[in-house]
Amino acid sequence: MASDTASTIPPTRPGPRDPSDPAAAVTPTGEEARIEAEAAASGAPDRDKPVEHTGSLGRRMMLIAAGWITILLLVGGLALDRTITNLLERNLDERLNYILTSMVGSAEIDAEGDVWFNRVLGDQRFLEPNSGLYWQIDGTDKEPWPSRSLWDRTLTLRSDHTQAEPVYYNSDQFEGERLRIVERSTTLPGSASDWTFAVAADRAELEAEIAEIRSILFWSFIILGFGLVLLAWLQVYYGLSPLRRVRRAIQRMRGGDEHRVTEPLPLEVQPMVTELNGLLAHSEKQAEEARMHAGNLAHALKTPLTVLVNAATARDPDLSKLVHRETRVMQRQVEHHLARARAVGRRATGLSRAAVWPSAESVLRAVTRLYEDTRFDLDGNKQALVAIERQDLDEILGNLIENAAKYGGGSVFVTVDAQPDDPDFCDIWIEDDGLGIPEKDRIRIFDRGARLDTGKPGTGLGLAIVRDVAEIYGGGAELLESEDLGGLHVVLRLPRSKNARDD
Repeated sequence: MASDTASTIPPTRPGPRDPSDPAAAVTPTGEEARIEAEAAASGAPDRDKPVEHTGSLGRRMMLIAAGWITILLLVGGLALDRTITNLLERNLDERLNYILTSMVGSAEIDAEGDVWFNRVLGDQRFLEPNSGLYWQIDGTDKEPWPSRSLWDRTLTLRSDHTQAEPVYYNSDQFEGERLRIVERSTTLPGSASDWTFAVAADRAELEAEIAEIRSILFWSFIILGFGLVLLAWLQVYYGLSPLRRVRRAIQRMRGGDEHRVTEPLPLEVQPMVTELNGLLAHSEKQAEEARMHAGNLAHALKTPLTVLVNAATARDPDLSKLVHRETRVMQRQVEHHLARARAVGRRATGLSRAAVWPSAESVLRAVTRLYEDTRFDLDGNKQALVAIERQDLDEILGNLIENAAKYGGGSVFVTVDAQPDDPDFCDIWIEDDGLGIPEKDRIRIFDRGARLDTGKPGTGLGLAIVRDVAEIYGGGAELLESEDLGGLHVVLRLPRSKNARDD
């Protein structure tokens, strides 16, 4: 049997459409057309506006790197300065304590009860006045015995300790000279008095060493900081270079030199480039769909316009009837192509969801009024959900079921979710008991304008629209031979709704 591919369920007479008619569901009202026109007009200038940005990514990374480098260098410098200062002070204390221990070890009591050294202290500075290195011995009820380096001065020692362990402290008792003093109290053999031994050193030499080390640390850390900032800049510059390469590739694509970003890129950038190439492929596919859509519409309108021109040229007496009939054909073509265009827009939202069973019931009620002598059976999963807009589902089911009724032998069988084990797709079978379509013509029949039976009214766009809309949503359509009824078996495959897969 030859099969036509009518694009919608044609009404039997002029007048308002039945709300359950799937073809009526996709016809935009005047208000909808006005809103779409206003949105398109208002959206056009927005594409020319410069895209706002949130600042430089490289500058942001450099500020973070410079901030952390500054903080770490400050903390590290302070810690290192404190450590070196403590080491130098501890070294001075150890030297003073060494001298103090030598003094205690060489001190003896003479016959008169005074202290004397049985060996001379080795440091020559003890003999030079105001040399900056001093010692002194105090005893109970005894005059202090100072080193010659103190000259006419004496050390004022602390008297608030009695322990034999050395005591360290700083003193400003001499004008212009900050002293570091270590003292120790002990009892010498043969003496009933308590003796306090003290060694003092000028801190000027120590502070000069500390100042020199701090200067070295300061300039070293300044150079290190600049070096780290420069290294961070090089890292940012080199690390962001793949993004600049992507930008240049996009500029070349805008100039028409390339169509994809093909150069190898790092792993972190490659997924973004893959998505970009996918977006470009999607845009090209949409552009191709738009060209095909325009060709379909032009093909559909060409024949009615030719008929009208010929009738007008020949001054056909039935011109008014002819105009009415052909303009209704053109109206249906425009409605179908508008429905397809809206399907592309709705598909882009990614939130489409429709229940198959209520849509099939609605279409069957509409088709039953057109083909009262045909028996329609509906079976399958009443809970099936697909990722497609309800209007588009009504449209493609209306095309397929109306074709089955028009070219079948009186029986149409619709099965919803014929293969429920498939987790990703929902198969809808539409079978009739007609003559079917020869296998060699099952691919060609999907082409726009293809018709195998020109004896019945139609535009040759029905199956093309079904295939196009199904593919827009990620599905498809296939023509087979019905094993049960013997006629045509159409397998409409649509992706399941994500919520349905999750359930």
